[in-house]
Amino acid sequence: MKRIFLFLATNMAIVLVLSVTMRLLGVEPYLNANGLNLSSLLIFAAVMGFGGSFISLAISKWSVKRSMGVRVIDSPSTSTEFWLYETIRKYSDKAGIKMPEVGIYDSPDVNAFATGMSKNSSLIAVSTGLLQQMTREEAEAVLGHEVAHAANGDMVTLALIQGVVNTFVMFLSRVIGHLVDRVVFKTERGQGPAFFVTMIIAELVLGVLASIIVMYFSRRREFRADAGGASLAGRKNMIAALERLNSLHPQPLPEKMAAFGIAGGGGGGLKRLFMTHPPLTERIEALRRQAQ
Repeated sequence: MKRIFLFLATNMAIVLVLSVTMRLLGVEPYLNANGLNLSSLLIFAAVMGFGGSFISLAISKWSVKRSMGVRVIDSPSTSTEFWLYETIRKYSDKAGIKMPEVGIYDSPDVNAFATGMSKNSSLIAVSTGLLQQMTREEAEAVLGHEVAHAANGDMVTLALIQGVVNTFVMFLSRVIGHLVDRVVFKTERGQGPAFFVTMIIAELVLGVLASIIVMYFSRRREFRADAGGASLAGRKNMIAALERLNSLHPQPLPEKMAAFGIAGGGGGGLKRLFMTHPPLTERIEALRRQAQ
């Protein structure tokens, strides 16, 4: 799913820049001659962790427009653009949110995404591949799915979860670095090189493990968005759209689609822990169970 990949990548970059900047400026109040001040460290980690997450969210629409070449439809000029705009307007009214920005980007992939700072300040964009390869009913179900993401506030939820995991990754990596520096390398005052080396390694490892938590919540939100899409566009159409995605991209999906696409990717074992989406077959089965 594009919105999750771009959000996480932007978040990681911002946190890294903030961390390096704070280090170069010497603004690290949790460090002192006797070691770590845990209270100051927790405040520092929370400010950095949530700061990176919410800055990523605040610039999400701007960044995807630039990186993906999204063309925002202000005044529909073709029948397809009019249908797209009016469908999203109808669904957003039904979902009780303000009209999102509507965009199209050039890509052969069958894809769509929603992003934005809040449910009332969102962007929904679809690929040219989706418009060309899906029926109107199937495409409307995908649009309903994306409107449901916006209405459910999934990007804000993701930002909050990412902020929490950022905080604990930054906190624990510095505690681990301090313990290794003191216990293993016997540094008695200040911080030795081992603190910074261990901190960086721990931050990378913990960051990977923390992404498992974010991906778990991402998968859960997909089931809810599918249910929302079924409510807006009809359960039969939502199931048909997922079945079309499954036929266009049989499991396992290409790597780039597993990371970006609305369809997500397949996988088992450890790979499943890092999936942004549940397998399409599970999503289809969940919708069918809800209809019973």
